[in-house]
Amino acid sequence: MRQNDVLTLLKDSTRAGIYHLPSSNRTAVRAAAESAGFACFEVNLADADRIDAVFVQLAHDLAFPAWYGHNFDALKDCLSDFSWCEAPGYVLIVSGTRALEAADPAALQALNAVFAVAIAEWQARKLPLWVFYDLGADGLAPFPTIT
Repeated sequence: MRQNDVLTLLKDSTRAGIYHLPSSNRTAVRAAAESAGFACFEVNLADADRIDAVFVQLAHDLAFPAWYGHNFDALKDCLSDFSWCEAPGYVLIVSGTRALEAADPAALQALNAVFAVAIAEWQARKLPLWVFYDLGADGLAPFPTIT
């Protein structure tokens, strides 16, 4: 995957969403995000088999403000705001979700629902929020290509 192709995709807020990102494409995505001036966050949830631990890890890795309430509503508020980290777009690369998927698949679905709402809110502002996972789960599309 060429960096220019990735850059073109990342800038297109209409295509932003939740995708599977093979590890072989991570470097290109990070480089393209940096080139576009996007905020790029990496979140490792390998030790988070409960949603409470996910909330804590997200707060840490995304440098959420002190008012973050460690629940789904507060997560949606932070993901839809990013006033503490203004950028022309946002990329979240999430790894290590197998423990949460195994222990509480409903929590992972709820997390994705919050991601989807935040993505839609950014799309309404014509700004992209991309969420990439390191695993290919049911319903998780592969990283899109230029058509």
